[in-house]
Amino acid sequence: MDNNAGFFEKVFKLKDHGTNVSTEVIAGFTTFMTMAYILIVNPLILSDAGLDMGKVFTATAISSLIGTLIMGLYANLPFALAPGMGLNAFFAYTVVIGMGKSPEFALTAVFLEGLIFILLSFVNVREAIINSIPQNIKKAISVGIGLFIAFIGLANAGIVVDSVTLVGLGDITSGTALLAL
Repeated sequence: MDNNAGFFEKVFKLKDHGTNVSTEVIAGFTTFMTMAYILIVNPLILSDAGLDMGKVFTATAISSLIGTLIMGLYANLPFALAPGMGLNAFFAYTVVIGMGKSPEFALTAVFLEGLIFILLSFVNVREAIINSIPQNIKKAISVGIGLFIAFIGLANAGIVVDSVTLVGLGDITSGTALLAL
């Protein structure tokens, strides 16, 4: 264990960051457990848009692994990366289902958007755009995404249902609704 601890100390400079191998192992396990739901929820949401659940599960796991390894090994930061739950819901329920676009069209748009953001990052425009957005709007966007995800969860649980008034109360005594509550 001492050889491994020495290796990790040399590579990640654990003492400089006020930590040790056992603390990092526990933190890594805890982080995985708090994010593991993404491996299930992301494929469920994207399968509603017509994507194959097994393929989305595999892509979610592989992209999370690659992103987290790059963050840890290249940036030397203890952050786990995985697909965002707000944007996948927007992709599935607004773009594909709501606007009637095909999953292929939406995926192409996401790919092109990614290329644009990479380009903006290289020319330092991305940071200027982010800094130009007022803090209150940044907070409001986060709240809005959270409410959107909560609404989708309530709808999937049958707690809120489609009605003439846009949203109606569902059968809150059903098993699904009770489990969600």
